[in-house]
Amino acid sequence: MTDVAHAGMGDARAALSRTADVFLMLWRDKFAFVSAAFLLFVIYVAIFGPSILPDGALTMNLRARNAPPFDLERGWVYILGADNLGRSLLARLAVGARYTLLIAGSAVLIALVIGTFFGLIAGYRGGRIGTIILQLADIVMSFPSLLLALIVLFVLSPQVSNVVLVLAFSRVPVYLRTCRAEVLEIRERQFVVAAKALGASHARMVFLHILPNALPTLMTLATLEFAAVMLSESSLSFLGLGVQAPAVTWGLMVSDGRGYLATAWWLSFWPGVAISLTAISANLLANWLRTVLDPGQRWRLEKRGES
Repeated sequence: MTDVAHAGMGDARAALSRTADVFLMLWRDKFAFVSAAFLLFVIYVAIFGPSILPDGALTMNLRARNAPPFDLERGWVYILGADNLGRSLLARLAVGARYTLLIAGSAVLIALVIGTFFGLIAGYRGGRIGTIILQLADIVMSFPSLLLALIVLFVLSPQVSNVVLVLAFSRVPVYLRTCRAEVLEIRERQFVVAAKALGASHARMVFLHILPNALPTLMTLATLEFAAVMLSESSLSFLGLGVQAPAVTWGLMVSDGRGYLATAWWLSFWPGVAISLTAISANLLANWLRTVLDPGQRWRLEKRGES
């Protein structure tokens, strides 16, 4: 019993040590640290913001139509101004963060799972099945993703679920081809050949040896794709085929404010800033992840800490 307890404590200490090392490497890259902190702040706002600002995103106050920012006479809720119906921009940004992150995160997760699954099949099995999967991926990639989304959402109703599915479907080939390339390279490594020679099953080789080594690349790609999908959703909302009111996304807020750019620039400015900063932060964090997860590049952060 004592040995089991000591083993458990040793595993906990090892996990804590690895976590501390990752945090130190993140701290050494100031741009990545600030990006991670900003993304955590956006996630916090998306989760708790709508409850802190109840009904502020939907409550109309015609006396505050297009109220300018930093005018605290109406209260701190209107610190970023109000839209053309007198609704608080701060509250709408908080609700928009929830919808924007939910749509982008769900689309990325669905595309990651489906693309990884078929990429494993195409890379490990190969042959006719792999060729057919690649040809289907090429067909999807032959259409511009935004144009494909516009066509599908024009035929279907632009609901949240449809927007998520369309964005996920258009990004599946990216993960599929990346996963297939990783599998083709990993399956030729010595530890996979040794596992095969020892009689390991196909499922064991794929899920125990190949997939864990391909995941770092796929997770880095998913972080980059999060920014791309968020921008695609914003583009669809700006064109009027994204999420519809009363739901709120940052792209829809930019679209609602484009008719008031000359008189009330802040209607589109604040959601545009939120989109830009979130996309930049996701890209910077993805670059840091690529460095940390690559043993050939990780020494840059470790050496920076020593100096």
